[in-house]
Amino acid sequence: MANTLKFGNGKWYGKEGTILAYNDENYNYKPLPFNFERGSSATVVNKDGLIETVGSDMPRIDYKDDSKGALLLEPQRTNLIEYSEDASQWLNVNEIITKDEIISPDGTLSADKFEFTGDGSIRPNTSQLTFIDNYVFSVFIKKGNSRYVTLQSRFFTTSSTIGFDLDNATAESGGVIEDYGNDWFRLSLTNNVTGDADRTGVFYVYLPNELGSMTSVSGNYAYVWGAQVEEGSYATSYIKSNSGSTTTRSAETANGSGDADTFNDSEGVLMAEISALDKSSDYRFIAVSDGTNNNRVSIYFGNDNTLTGFVSGVSQFNSGVNILDFNKVLLKYKSGDYSFWVNGFVAETSSSTSGTHANLNEIKFSMGSNSNSFYGKTKQLQYHNSALTDSELEQLTSWTSFTDMAEGQLYTIE
Repeated sequence: MANTLKFGNGKWYGKEGTILAYNDENYNYKPLPFNFERGSSATVVNKDGLIETVGSDMPRIDYKDDSKGALLLEPQRTNLIEYSEDASQWLNVNEIITKDEIISPDGTLSADKFEFTGDGSIRPNTSQLTFIDNYVFSVFIKKGNSRYVTLQSRFFTTSSTIGFDLDNATAESGGVIEDYGNDWFRLSLTNNVTGDADRTGVFYVYLPNELGSMTSVSGNYAYVWGAQVEEGSYATSYIKSNSGSTTTRSAETANGSGDADTFNDSEGVLMAEISALDKSSDYRFIAVSDGTNNNRVSIYFGNDNTLTGFVSGVSQFNSGVNILDFNKVLLKYKSGDYSFWVNGFVAETSSSTSGTHANLNEIKFSMGSNSNSFYGKTKQLQYHNSALTDSELEQLTSWTSFTDMAEGQLYTIE
């Protein structure tokens, strides 16, 4: 397995502007540096399960629900809430706010207590917000004495009211609840207002005694931190916005790894262990190419939310797996001998001799032309400069243990 390049799989090293691989004691993997860019700070869940902020141009290794960590790449998003961590700046009705009452998900004493003195609500955005198509409202909540929380978007033509049950960690249809440890949950609702006559509205939080109710009950209290409203179809990582203005996290890119001596134009294998952040109509690519879209070997999430392989001049290879799970996938290329493997099995093969994969000189988290950036999580990325045997390909894409498989596929072991 000479000239095999890899990063991930539990050991990560990073420095400003670069994602570095590590030398594997079994296969002697070489470093695989990328030119990494993000023009702002960003947050990530660290090994201790806490949300931490990393500086601009620093790659993020996310340990949310994953002891090994995965490279996180996200698009640009803006938190439209101006005081994301200070509930005393929010609009409230029949409510007492106690600032900095308990430890927040970032490990600091910055989470506020809110307690109702009658039927009322708390509203993190002090002015109405307008959207083009999708919006997401999310907030971190820790239970006090109130089992139920309701999130609501109001005044849009398409408004939404979602109930959450903190005892059972469940949400009504249209809502998402994520466990962040230490009894903290991130609650979110998403809506599409493309066809709405009125795309302007506000967002509320209630503490009722019934699931989905908008009647807060006097004496009910909970803890709140990290409110976020963003344009998009899914909630991205938390964007701290606590200075009286909106805050933007820049998009991330990782390109420029390898050269002509790294890659074999005649044959090779591109392997990745990846998951998507959400189902989307966008293409999201990882590609070995000559810097154009005409000569490339690529693995990507399609606009139809399939996990797909593609070699220029050869038909696409598709699989029916859930792209929100971590999947081990590879594409072998060699004239007359192409194969697409997913989680230890061959998904498709081709005996085409028309593939174009000449002058390969770079691997990047995008198409060859730098369009359609890959946004998702990556545990492994490997390139092999030979086609490898079927037994080697099966080994590369198989789970090493039941625990490994369960973690990758988000199964619960009881």
